[in-house]
Amino acid sequence: MNLTIFLMQEKLRVAVLVSKAAFQFIQGMFLCVQPSDYTVPEEVKAAGFQICADELGSIVEGHDVKKLKFHGGVSGIAEKLSTSTTTGLSNDADSRYRRQELYGVNKFTESEVRSFWIFVYEALQDMTLMILGVCALVSLLVGIATEGWPKGAHDGLGIVASILLVVFVTATSDYRQSLQFKDLDKEKKKISMQVTRNGYRQKMSIYNLLPGDLVHLAIGDQVPADGLFVSGFSVLIDESSLTGESEPVMVTSQNPYLLSGTKVQDGSCTMLVTTVGMRTQWGKLMATLSEGGDDETPLQVKLNGVATIIGKIGLFFAVVTFAVLVKGLMGRKIREGRFWWWSADDAIEMLEFFAIAVTIVVVAVPEGLPLAVTLSLAFAMKKMMNDKALVRHLAACETMGSATTICSDKTGTLTTNRMTVVKTCICMHIKDMNDKDSSLSTELPDSALKLLLQSIFNNTGGEVVVNKKGRREILGTPTESAILEFGLSLGGDFKAEREACKLIKVEPFNSEKKRMGVVLELPEGGGLRAHCKGASEIILAACDKVVNSNGEVVPLDEESSNLLKSTINEFACEALRTLCLAYIELENGFSSEDPIPISGYTCIGVVGIKDPVRPGVKESVAVCRSAGIMVRMVTGDNINTAKAIARECGILTDDGIAIEGPDFREKTQEEMFELIPKIQVMARSSPLDKHTLVKQLRTTFGEVVAVTGDGTNDAPALHEADIGLAMGIAGTEVAKESADVIILDDNFSTIVTVCKWGRSVYINIQKFVQFQLTVNVVALLVNFSSACMTGSAPLTAVQLLWVNMIMDTLGALALATEPPNDDLMKRAPVGRKGNFISNVMWRNILGQSLYQFVVIWFLQSVGRWVFFLRGTKADITLNTLIFNSFVLCQVFNEINSREMEEVDVFKGIMENHVFVAVISCTVVFQIIIVEYLGTFANTTPLSLVQWLFCLLVGFMGMPIAARLKQIPV
Repeated sequence: MNLTIFLMQEKLRVAVLVSKAAFQFIQGMFLCVQPSDYTVPEEVKAAGFQICADELGSIVEGHDVKKLKFHGGVSGIAEKLSTSTTTGLSNDADSRYRRQELYGVNKFTESEVRSFWIFVYEALQDMTLMILGVCALVSLLVGIATEGWPKGAHDGLGIVASILLVVFVTATSDYRQSLQFKDLDKEKKKISMQVTRNGYRQKMSIYNLLPGDLVHLAIGDQVPADGLFVSGFSVLIDESSLTGESEPVMVTSQNPYLLSGTKVQDGSCTMLVTTVGMRTQWGKLMATLSEGGDDETPLQVKLNGVATIIGKIGLFFAVVTFAVLVKGLMGRKIREGRFWWWSADDAIEMLEFFAIAVTIVVVAVPEGLPLAVTLSLAFAMKKMMNDKALVRHLAACETMGSATTICSDKTGTLTTNRMTVVKTCICMHIKDMNDKDSSLSTELPDSALKLLLQSIFNNTGGEVVVNKKGRREILGTPTESAILEFGLSLGGDFKAEREACKLIKVEPFNSEKKRMGVVLELPEGGGLRAHCKGASEIILAACDKVVNSNGEVVPLDEESSNLLKSTINEFACEALRTLCLAYIELENGFSSEDPIPISGYTCIGVVGIKDPVRPGVKESVAVCRSAGIMVRMVTGDNINTAKAIARECGILTDDGIAIEGPDFREKTQEEMFELIPKIQVMARSSPLDKHTLVKQLRTTFGEVVAVTGDGTNDAPALHEADIGLAMGIAGTEVAKESADVIILDDNFSTIVTVCKWGRSVYINIQKFVQFQLTVNVVALLVNFSSACMTGSAPLTAVQLLWVNMIMDTLGALALATEPPNDDLMKRAPVGRKGNFISNVMWRNILGQSLYQFVVIWFLQSVGRWVFFLRGTKADITLNTLIFNSFVLCQVFNEINSREMEEVDVFKGIMENHVFVAVISCTVVFQIIIVEYLGTFANTTPLSLVQWLFCLLVGFMGMPIAARLKQIPV
């Protein structure tokens, strides 16, 4: 998989370099052509615009400074696109339609859905089926030439009919899967962004974007179209997905070019969309690259290896069987004295031997193994969608089944992500916001209140806007929204505060710094002031002064420092997220290029934010624990807050350890190895700490699931760290975009459901493998031993093809689509590093194979005597009995395979409609083949007694299976 990703990135990088070289070449060829030579096409003028799509594309894709300057810069481009850099596009439907017609829509051309007949063609490409087809053709020609039509065509047409049945069933299954994956792919691509249209900020699908739209980008967002930087701060763009270059690009008003498919690594900005869809550089590159689906999952790769080994064994048996059958024919001809004389019957018999040998290969090669994996994964993905979990990558299903540890973020995963400020300590005065008897705004000095509101409304990544309905709406992360709501409750005016000061510099929050800051130019020559907020201990450590209860700035002495620290701990122990707000007056010589100071601040106060634990989390954690899955919490919060939440969730136990990221980083490898199994909570962690912990856990315990929900840059970082599986709560686009599994209902208990489905996938495939290998072993032994002992094979090519379909396509459908049950979460996690075929499976396979082989050998040896078979039909009747008994044994063994260890195999059977339908169809078709298709399938109708005997033989496999399951292994 990593090789595939590398090759794709290399293709993209080369394509980008070629594209840039082409632009430079064109510019070099046409130096005489100046930007002033640009003429607006008539259709563009008629639509009410002043610039065409090709010109816009060349400006951004070519980073053409001269053209941008000629068109009046970003504001000039906006004017020519009939849009505004403040209010965005209008809501005029007619204008939007003309814009779409002229500039296109923000969608990439998707590959066409392959028709059903393509899958039929692909199924026909199977080499063994092609060889059988040739055998069928020769059989038809020889049979018709010797016995005439239609009698001579029966054998050949029987093989042809069987081949077509296998092909159409396989093609139907593959076609349905392709449609299902197409639907899931549409779900995976549903991404929304914040857009300003008609003066209102709103959430909008990226597919509805048009040139002229204003898109708001933040850390972790993927740039949805080509565009130009309008405003923003500290914007770093990761273009590695497009160019392969790891060094981020700084985007400013001097370098305003933003390309679709790149990611915002730091900062935030507003972008003017200029080019959409297939006209973007990303769209053009996608058109040159073939679309590839999911790589093979690890389990598919493992099973392909198993299939190859079994196929080689089958080939060996086929060759030996063919040799033995030919030897028998030659011996008979020698005894009859006609070794050198060959009749048409001899040729047909030789051809039948060859067809049997090829069919043994067909039966032996378990092509149903990869099919079973795909079917089971596709079924699980579809069902998980109903359970509010969107799987973005096939391998994620397997990983969930093998998970031994869940490393969960706190915010938005274990908690509701609906935050409110419930306690404050402003100006050294502690206040419970639930106390309605008094108002904090009246208790604070005016100067302190003004300073606090200035900090809240300017040092924020959120925004207070008026929506279409005229109502006030707060935009931003839950933490920012909580603080803005707090500021509004104090009587603050967001717009007035923002207009009162000029924003000079912004340093956005990220998980490394755990702080954010802004520099303001105060009104009326008041100088420069920096505001800072973030993790309480970090910000408080940067303060040497504090605003006291009188609103005066005083030195932060030991007594005041201890009071604030104890307040922070008190808030944290009540499971509150704490943030500290501070400011510093700057010298007039400060430049926007200078970093914001990290010390010398004056503490304004501390706020405690409540983020309630999600309902059902404690119960889900308990289920995980009973299933052998350890849930650990990894968060950037204060350690006391983390411990309080972890105890409330049932994550932190008496023998568990809670540790802070900085302390964890200082440990040696030996100390980490000893400590990691006991760590249940990691607080104040950086993304690097999370990577280290998860990788160490994966090395020690196996598969680890990392869950994130707060939308920080942890999600993409974790995803790129080869940690096994990243899971995202659907609250934020960055978490969704970077996740392998998206929890759509924001419910931690859904993670337990996903684990259950993951285990179900793994165990279902084990059930199928157990069933298929039993059929393989018996079919090979029966035909091989019979060929050696009697010189003939009781199972013909047509019959073996029917058996092959029962155990491959139909078996996969029946057993790979078993829904999970609650008992799955009472077992230990299924390991992916151990042997896939367990001792339990070998016990069941060998026990059932021995029983079936003994029964068939019994029929071959004394069947004629037991059933009083005489005359010309004796051989075909006996072979039909063997064939019918063998098939019915597989039907009952398929039911046995529903449970590998439990005796009760009928539990919940009627709830699995696919299984019931497959078993029913198998039995019905078997009756039709035996009773009505004897000419083609080399069978003859059986009597009621003979049918009852075959049913009894099949049914006896069930008590034998029950007894086998009681044998310890």
